[in-house]
Amino acid sequence: MSNLSSKPYQIGYALTPKKEQTFIVPSLLSYASQNGVVLTKIDPTKPLIQQGPFDCILHKLYDSDWKQNLQDFASRNPNIPIIASPESIDILRNRISMLETVSKLKINNTGVPKQITITEVTGLENLKLNFPLIAKPLDADGSETSHKLHLIFDKDGLNNLTAPFVLQEFVNHGGVVFKVYVAGKYFRCVKRKSLPDISEEKLVNLKGSLPFSQVSNLAAAGGGEGCKFEKTEMPPESLVKELVEGLKDELRINLFNFDVIRDGKNKENYLVIDINYFPGYAKMPDFESVITDFLRDVVHKDINCGDN
Repeated sequence: MSNLSSKPYQIGYALTPKKEQTFIVPSLLSYASQNGVVLTKIDPTKPLIQQGPFDCILHKLYDSDWKQNLQDFASRNPNIPIIASPESIDILRNRISMLETVSKLKINNTGVPKQITITEVTGLENLKLNFPLIAKPLDADGSETSHKLHLIFDKDGLNNLTAPFVLQEFVNHGGVVFKVYVAGKYFRCVKRKSLPDISEEKLVNLKGSLPFSQVSNLAAAGGGEGCKFEKTEMPPESLVKELVEGLKDELRINLFNFDVIRDGKNKENYLVIDINYFPGYAKMPDFESVITDFLRDVVHKDINCGDN
């Protein structure tokens, strides 16, 4: 990288211990330092205005004290970018508002699965949804509880769920999910194995519910249709790019990933099923250079971080 300023950029980061362990790794610290970026740990229990100085704040904390700390800092330092604004992050911490952003884009051949919010586990006779369903906790806050998803095969499968939660129609998608990672100007789409398809014939013999942790047993028991992972084609790059740019503008976030599936009933149609702020990047090729370039672009104001 050329034309580095003599003074390195100071990036303050505030992360959970788990996130820090997986993201602030020696290879990133070394590459960033060699390219004019210094990552400095923030103490979230102390006022930000007493720490630094910082050229940018990178964070993934959600508690109210931290939000107030950020707000106080931003009011005194309106020109220092914050990745990302708590208001934008909150949109992605609710599984309904998360996917509403996709619907607002109105991009051809894209959409989201049909879904509803359940606030009470009563009166679920007329859901107006087709089984099988996926039950997801309403909050997508990264907690252990938020990752407890279930595949629901019939109405009896709804009995043991704890409200509030989201019910989303399961869409056959060839057992492949496309994960799109975004970091500013950079994006990369990769494919991963997903839940197996469920035919109508097999659904007749499936009862109750099944935690996602046991869904792999479904295919082994003959309940799911096999997938041809290696032969699965990637989505059109033009469509992926349109989704990336649309979501960046709508969310006012530049560090996220989203999951896309190809509709089994219409191969031209793609559905976004999940969006996450600041996901795991460390296993991504060229992780160190991608993140370093992103942080430099943010400081240079080449990337809009929202309100800052």
